[in-house]
Amino acid sequence: MELELRHLRTVRAIADAGSLTRAATALGLAQPALSAQLKRIERALGGALFERGRHGVRATALGELVLERSRIVLPAVTELQQEAARFARTPRATACLRLGGTHGPLLGALVDRLADVAPDARMTTCTSWSERELAEQLAEGRLDFALVGACGSAAPPGAEGLHWREVAVDPVFVMVPEGHPLARRTEVGLTELAGEEWACVPGDGCFGDCFTAACARAGFTPRRMYETDTASLVHLVQVGRAVGLCRATFPTTPGIVTRPLTGTPLAWRHLLGWHAATQPQETAATVLAQARIAHAGVAAGSGTYTEWLAAHRDVTREAVT
Repeated sequence: MELELRHLRTVRAIADAGSLTRAATALGLAQPALSAQLKRIERALGGALFERGRHGVRATALGELVLERSRIVLPAVTELQQEAARFARTPRATACLRLGGTHGPLLGALVDRLADVAPDARMTTCTSWSERELAEQLAEGRLDFALVGACGSAAPPGAEGLHWREVAVDPVFVMVPEGHPLARRTEVGLTELAGEEWACVPGDGCFGDCFTAACARAGFTPRRMYETDTASLVHLVQVGRAVGLCRATFPTTPGIVTRPLTGTPLAWRHLLGWHAATQPQETAATVLAQARIAHAGVAAGSGTYTEWLAAHRDVTREAVT
């Protein structure tokens, strides 16, 4: 026989009553039936739980151990049942969206948009420098949607069953300190930065190779490249240690100006991904539409990018990519 909660309650009732007769009355059982049940419990536990005397029953050492544990187990089970009942009665969010993304303002803007569209949905976010890691989390069902980037026309991270849709394509800008000789220019030629050291955020795509190739086409080999987090990148630019590479939507930052590169030698594609087997088409369409609206809002917040867009309205996407 396996020990059950009702057996612990029986042992507690006998101990509280002090006799089998009184315990049987409290439990609504005949005394012989309670005695037989106690014997089965004692066999399951490996020894006698009570000693009988003229004045009732007294717990043995084993009985004291069982009673001590029951004082912990029984209240805990009761509390669990009460919490489960309260949870079942409490209204909960109708949906949960698990969003992933590489670092940048677009993920936060998407969460803001979805909060208006699905006010009852619970949302969580996960950020990573690795597009492949985010794709793996989508494939494994640990994320519902992921915002990643791809350099130029590079393929998105590969994983079976994933769908990727383009949110937007941005030119890659450079970040220079406010006192830099080129800071007052409306755009900067890549060749003019041939003597600079560089900084960018890490990633596992082909951006580093694309940048090196763009420099080679401009006739130089880039000097040292610092791959670091956004805060460190900003610091390196602010103190004049390096010129930073950034998305055109990079937010306004004290001590730094962002400038487009002449001829747009580098571009960044924002992609939204999901697993076709787990996401309804309607949900995916809604999230994609909100991601595009979110990107437009982020772009509008960058004065430099707004000016660039106004000056390049007739440039086709093929020219950008």
